[in-house]
Amino acid sequence: MVTVEIVLLAMVAAFLGLRLYSVLGKRTGHEQEPVARPAMEERQPAVVRQPVGQRETLAPVPTMDSPLADSAAQSGLRSIANADRTFDPALFLEGAKSAYGMILEAYWKGDKDQLRFLCDDDVYESFAEEIDARLARSETLENRLVRIDEARIVNASYDHPMARISVQFDADIAALVKDANGTIIGGSLTDAIETHDIWTFFRDVKSGDRNWKLDETDTV
Repeated sequence: MVTVEIVLLAMVAAFLGLRLYSVLGKRTGHEQEPVARPAMEERQPAVVRQPVGQRETLAPVPTMDSPLADSAAQSGLRSIANADRTFDPALFLEGAKSAYGMILEAYWKGDKDQLRFLCDDDVYESFAEEIDARLARSETLENRLVRIDEARIVNASYDHPMARISVQFDADIAALVKDANGTIIGGSLTDAIETHDIWTFFRDVKSGDRNWKLDETDTV
């Protein structure tokens, strides 16, 4: 009798097992479609974000072997890029060229407010003294930046938290000086003069101010 019960129970268990397999092994039409996932090499790495209010952490710093910079500047550019992941030598150089033109225009026109915004205190004071001396002589400048032939990063350094980058500007400038009566006393607007300047810009990369300021001027 016991043997018969065991056989019957085994048959019931086998029957339930077959029923369970038929349900789990077949789609009923109500299952969620599996999400297709790209192959590992096709997946894009997620951007790591810092807490709200802090700057986003970007991709690892690229090698700064920029064709826009001399070899002597490469190490400094890498240090700056390590400190500021948003730094781009090409974008910096475009901004430096704009600043070069703006500062020259402000100096020629005697715009001290513009110069104070774009230059550090020492450079500003030097420009301001020249402007005052020019006004004392009742002279005016009608200079014009004809073109920038080349702008190149020649040096760069990072001394926490200050970044400094020196740029050589090879440009053509037309210069004209007039006296109080409007008489031309020097220069010409038709004959441009070749100039070769090295300007050094600086910025505190840990501050919220994204503007670079002129820190030093020199000629080649």
